[in-house]
Amino acid sequence: MQGKSQETGIPVRRFLEEGSKRLLLQLVAGGSGLDKPIREPAINRPGLGLVGFFRYFPDKRIQLIGYAEYSYLQTLPEEERVVRMEGVFARHVPCVIYSRNRKPSDKVKELAEKYQTPLLRTQMITGQFSNAATILMEDLSAPRIKVHGTMLEVSGMGVLIEGPPGIGKSETALGLIKHGHALVADDCTQLVRDSSGFIMGSAVGSTRHYMEIRGLGIIHVPSIFGVSAVRGAKQVDLVVTLMRQQDETDGADLDRTGANDLHRTFLGVDVPQVMLPVAPGRDLVNVVETVAQEYKLRFAGHVAYKDLDAQLKRLGGASQ
Repeated sequence: MQGKSQETGIPVRRFLEEGSKRLLLQLVAGGSGLDKPIREPAINRPGLGLVGFFRYFPDKRIQLIGYAEYSYLQTLPEEERVVRMEGVFARHVPCVIYSRNRKPSDKVKELAEKYQTPLLRTQMITGQFSNAATILMEDLSAPRIKVHGTMLEVSGMGVLIEGPPGIGKSETALGLIKHGHALVADDCTQLVRDSSGFIMGSAVGSTRHYMEIRGLGIIHVPSIFGVSAVRGAKQVDLVVTLMRQQDETDGADLDRTGANDLHRTFLGVDVPQVMLPVAPGRDLVNVVETVAQEYKLRFAGHVAYKDLDAQLKRLGGASQ
């Protein structure tokens, strides 16, 4: 992409693609400007602009023509309506949207083509659309990355299993699914930091609900295990890192009490991490399941090694 499409922001094209179903959006005119960026993820109703006051006009936002704005324009002669709308388009706004399924006039469509500004409309009422569109833009503008790892919901916990290729991430996940837990993403997980500062994990769209099992190939999880075996998105509560036996240094780095405070940092947010060695005959499915249940207790305030330490100190004090 060239020119303004390289600026920071959400391309109108992406907003339209994501919002065509969620926001009942359709393109009316100005398709040549779909790569324009929405540089501020907010909605503006250009009432003051329509009466000619453009000082402090938020031209980086979507401009929404609601029932009030549309009704006001209808009180004006057609030529004056075009002049008022051209004042908005001339500010090179990202796009203009008509709510309540109102139809822009042919003259307004011509303005959209002239200024290469997408002109859209939605069936939704103005207030509902404004709220839903703001949520969608916050989601689209949230920082995100893709990581190699398989994510599941285990005992209500979002668990990301990572490790080198071929170590058994998918096979461990398959065993957890057979234990009644649910797949979020296999092999490649998309992480997004939401507006509350939490890391949310989900599958890349094209691979959602699919797994690759070495020697078997691709499987569709809900077709085999039912729809309860998959989740759309889940907060990442815990990272389980599988490590090969030879990666250990005489066992010195292994946590034998649970006191090691390890974390993985994604998009500036720390997530608790557990390192698990992979050895022949080790039942990783049960170990990962237990890790998730243990950390669920920890988050509730029950930490086993601290309780044991306190108990030993009490016993030691009593014996003196």
